[in-house]
Amino acid sequence: MRVFAIGDLHLPGGQEKPMDVFGERWAGHGRRIAERWRELVSEEDVVLVPGDISWAMKLDEARDDLAYLGALPGRAVIIRGNHDYWWQAIGKVRRALPPNVAALQNDHVPLGGPWAVCGTRGWVLPGTEGFTEEDRRIYEREVQRLALSLESAAKAGLRPVIAMLHFPPAHRDGAPTEFTRLLEEYGVRLCVYGHLHGEAARGALRGTHRGVHYELVACDAIGFAPKLVAELAPGGEPQFTLLAVGAGKAAPAEERRRL
Repeated sequence: MRVFAIGDLHLPGGQEKPMDVFGERWAGHGRRIAERWRELVSEEDVVLVPGDISWAMKLDEARDDLAYLGALPGRAVIIRGNHDYWWQAIGKVRRALPPNVAALQNDHVPLGGPWAVCGTRGWVLPGTEGFTEEDRRIYEREVQRLALSLESAAKAGLRPVIAMLHFPPAHRDGAPTEFTRLLEEYGVRLCVYGHLHGEAARGALRGTHRGVHYELVACDAIGFAPKLVAELAPGGEPQFTLLAVGAGKAAPAEERRRL
C-alpha cells in the first residue's frame, strides 16, 4: 500500500470563489488535482487530506465536494481545516461521506497491519504574533484531541506512525510544542500538514526533528498533485518507508529512508 498526501483543496462548496484570485497557478486547480490523482493513485492506496477541503458553509453545500473525493481512486482520510465551516457534528459528517472517505476526529484510521494514521486540526501556536487567550483555549483543546487520537490507536494495539494536522505542529525552527511532544511520545514517524501558502510556505517546517519527519502538503506547495509520502511493504511485518522527494513520484531506493 502506498500513502499519498495533499491538503488545502479549497473546493468551491457552492461558493462563487474562484481560486485564481490567489494567482494563475490556481486556475482550474480542482480539475488538475483530480487528473493527477487518477494518474498516480490506485484503488489500494490511501490519500491523506489534511483540511481546508471545501469553502462550503453548511454540510449540504459540501456534498458535491465530498462526492468529488468519493469519485477518485483509493481511500481518502480527511481532517477538518480552519475553513471547513461545514464540518460540525462528526456523526453528521461521517453519514454524509462516500464509502471510500473516512473522517478523523478524536480517533484513528487503520492502515493495514500494525499501522494507523491519527490527527487533528491543530491551531496557531503560542509565540505567534497576536496570540490571544482564546487562541490558547483552542490550542489546548486541539492538543487534547491529538492525544485522544493517538491513544485510541495505542489502545487498539496499533502504531500511530503517521499523523496529520491542518496547522503546522511547530514553528519553522522545529522548537518543541505540545503537538510535537505528543508525536514523539507516541512514536509517530511522519507528520503531514497544510495551511501555509505562497510566501508563508517559504521556510516552513520540513525535515526530521527529534525523530519525526515533517512534510508540508498544501496542494500549491506540491504542484497540485498528491505527493507520495510513504509505503507500507506488502507481506509479513509491514515496513514503513518515507519518500522525501518529488510530488507524486516514487523515490529511487537510495533516496528512501527507512523508519
